[in-house]
Formats: sequence, structure tokens, C-alpha cells
Amino acid sequence: MLCSGKLMEMSRAIPLVDLSLFLSDKPADRATFVKELGDSFRHIGFVGVKNHGVDPHLVAGFYAEAERFFSLPAELKEKYEIPGLAGQRGYTSFGKEHAKHSKVADLKEFFQIGQTVASDDPLKSEYPDNVKTVDVPEFALLGDQLYKSFELAGSHLLRAIALYLGLKEDYFEEKILKGNSILRAIHYPPIIQEPSSAIRAEQHEDINLITLLVGASAGGLQVLNLQGEWLEVIPGENEIVVNVGDMLQRLTNNLLISTTHRVVNPPRHLWHVPRLSIPFFLHPRSEMDLTCLPGCVSADNPSHYDPITAGAYLDERLREIGLKK
Repeated sequence: MLCSGKLMEMSRAIPLVDLSLFLSDKPADRATFVKELGDSFRHIGFVGVKNHGVDPHLVAGFYAEAERFFSLPAELKEKYEIPGLAGQRGYTSFGKEHAKHSKVADLKEFFQIGQTVASDDPLKSEYPDNVKTVDVPEFALLGDQLYKSFELAGSHLLRAIALYLGLKEDYFEEKILKGNSILRAIHYPPIIQEPSSAIRAEQHEDINLITLLVGASAGGLQVLNLQGEWLEVIPGENEIVVNVGDMLQRLTNNLLISTTHRVVNPPRHLWHVPRLSIPFFLHPRSEMDLTCLPGCVSADNPSHYDPITAGAYLDERLREIGLKK
């Protein structure tokens, strides 16, 4: 069994780190985690995280409610599609979103839950109300709980990244407090006819700082390594897959890499199996300055990006992928 276990670890497409090391009171354990996480983000941009603190029962409950929601008739789901929000809250139907460099829409529908703030909060004007799913009430309710759990796990990971970058541990804290993060439930339906493409979600990079993804209901996620090879990511039980987004790549002047990834169609004998996926896109507040960090700029590695705020960059990218006109 030991040899089998070693073989499984060696065959992983992405490294595995243990968040409990960083949350311990032992400096050596914390330093180990910081280096392992940072090196993973630097060399492949993806990592598996265990002991992340997100309750697996909450995840399972949300998956079950998401399945119920996406099983509703199209006319019921469309009640939750809100015009003018660029898909940032509620339901988005098929054919709306495509990858940045693709004109072909991905084979998916999705539902998004965002940040909530008090009615008198200055940020309220930036954050539309979340959409209540009266036909499947537990769906949105459990989504709110899962959102907060992901938000906490993500904040721990960014504290570690701050240390890896030589910054104060709380560098990201104020920048992500009440940030513009999104929890997205994605449904890839069964394939019922020969698809025009072998891809459920075309190759792309994420927009945000980091993405946290709990294991999907079916396989298909692949990442492109530095050698140009597509590697299938198969997370272990109760493992979260975390990857660098373009905002963090910009901030670090390409030190940490936002890796291209995609979701491929299953083999023909599994076409009848739908796929559910639940990523959490951790965004900062819109005013965060994404200008490259001074410590990541040098004569040998001059700045690759013009200054821009997180809000302006998000707006630019939403237009590129077809969600905003």
C-alpha cells in the first residue's frame, strides 16, 4: 500500500499542500507551507489544498441543491436571469460566455452569488443584491454560507502568499475585505449530439486574484504546464484546487503564473453524464491598485503591465468574454 501511495503522489498533475501547517503556531511549519504554496504558484500556478476548513457537508449540500436548481425547466431558471448585471448575480443561460480568445460559447449555464454588505455601507452601490431562488430556496441559502467559508480559506492563502512575496502578512487583508468575490455554480449538461468542439470550457485564464475550486462531479479539468502539455487534474477527497488568477499575475509581474486551463468533453460513453463545478473567484475591492509590486520589478524583469485598478480590469475582461456589452 505504501508503494501505491507513493505512486499516486508522484502521478499528481499539481502539488498538494496542507493549510493546517500555516494555521499552526510552529514557525517552521508555517515557513514550510509558505514556500510550498509560493513555489507551486510560481512554477505551475495550481495547487491542491487539504485541511482547508471548508465543511465537506456544506459542499455536498450545496452540490445537491445546485443539481436541483439546474434541473428546473428553462422557463423557471430564466426568472433568475437579471438583465444588466453582466452575469454577476443570479442565473446565466447557455451561449452567453466564451473564452477571451474564442468566439464559440462554452457548453454551460451558471448561477453566481456575490458579496453582501449592509444597506448603509458605501460599497452597497457596487454590489447588487443576491438573487433569491424561491423555487429551490436552500440553493441560495447554502451558497451564502459556502461563500463565507471560501472567503476565509482564501484569506489564509493570501496571507501566506504575502509572506512569500516579502510583504507584510496582512498586505491583502484590507484589499479583500468586503471584496468583489464570486461563488459560481456551473452546470455542463449531458452531450446529446456530436459536439462542434471537444471542449466544454475553452482554454482560458481566470480574471481574479486566486480561484478556489471544490472537486467537480465529473472529470475534465486540464492545466497547461510550462512544457506545453495538458495535464488532467484529479483532486483527492476533501481537497480544494487553487490557482493563480490574472490579477495576481499582474501584481507580481509574472512571478506567480496564471496558468491556462480548460474543461474537456468526456469520452463518448460518458456523454450522458452532466458535470457540476463550483469555483470561488476571490476578487479584491474594485479600488485595489494592480500596479506591479516594486519587489517584482527589476532591470532584468521590467514591468510588463500598465497600472490599472481591479475594478477597471474586471470591467475590461467581462467585455472580452461576452458578459458585458
